[in-house]
Amino acid sequence: MTEISEPTEIPASLHPVAPPSADARVQASERQRTLTKPAGSLGTLEGIGEWIAACQDRCPPAPLKRPRVVVFAGDHGVAAHGVSAYPSEVTGQMVANFLAGGAAVNALAHTAGASVRVVDIAVAADTDPSISTHKIRKSSGSIDREDALTEDEVLAAIGAGAAIADEEVDAGADLLIAGDMGIGNTTPATALIAALTDTEPVAAVGRGTGVDDAGWSRKTAAIRDAMRRARPVVKDPVALLRVAGGADLAAMAGFLAQAAHRRTPVILDGLVVTAAALVAEESARGAREWWIAGHRSTEPAHSIALRHLRIEPLLELDMRLGEGSGALAALPLVHAAIATLTNMSTFSDAGVSTETAEH
Repeated sequence: MTEISEPTEIPASLHPVAPPSADARVQASERQRTLTKPAGSLGTLEGIGEWIAACQDRCPPAPLKRPRVVVFAGDHGVAAHGVSAYPSEVTGQMVANFLAGGAAVNALAHTAGASVRVVDIAVAADTDPSISTHKIRKSSGSIDREDALTEDEVLAAIGAGAAIADEEVDAGADLLIAGDMGIGNTTPATALIAALTDTEPVAAVGRGTGVDDAGWSRKTAAIRDAMRRARPVVKDPVALLRVAGGADLAAMAGFLAQAAHRRTPVILDGLVVTAAALVAEESARGAREWWIAGHRSTEPAHSIALRHLRIEPLLELDMRLGEGSGALAALPLVHAAIATLTNMSTFSDAGVSTETAEH
């Protein structure tokens, strides 16, 4: 079992976050009531529009010009113990597929008007040098029997994620999506969520890549063992990532928190990204105000995490792929919310009467 230690120094990216603009949100809400539609008739689209206006600190909000997906790739030692339906070699092969433009994330990004970047944070294999400048190590440790990372590595991973967010925002990204790729990564993600929400493993564990009953049992046991090891550090987000997370999850936590510090909206994806978000919010309080959830995964732990974050997902499509795919499926809704709030005529402009008919 991990011994209780002094609290880890919190990186700057995980400090509390200032909220989006309350004034712009109010202006957007007031504008919604002047548009040529019954009040509230666009439902959730109206709330999305008000959120994006608050994030941009302007009403009406500007159209998105550079939505950007960053896929964080990393392997996990626990994959060697039968918790996944696929071998770790698939991670490196899929990274090559991302670079070639042949993955679901590439197809969905093209349709939704976004671009894709993949970064190797902890792939077990060597990858293209163009994507491995932020690489922390080859595969994170097997969390059921050892720490995922050293203290230096977890801090470096969080810093790498924050630096990647800075790179993207500085290059003009106006909305960010984190995606994940890594065989075995739903095991540490579920362990983190179950630990932070005090949930029994059997209630949180899903099928991941599609494991059979025996694989599910092995996965549940690994998560139980990881949670036992992590119990002494559950109140220390950085130490929790070190013990029971991994380099990719730590990098995503740094990325999501730093995006909020840079006042850039984020669409969360599925289980793995939301696990990183849950850990980030434990330290970077207020970051969640900069995020919306693209969808609800079929993985049980994802619903548990969303409930804990108090974020309602936009879509329920029985997806569990990762890569940023669920967030990209929801991106057109953000475009639509901006378009309706920005481009619709007001009752006054259109000469439409707002008086209630008498009967």
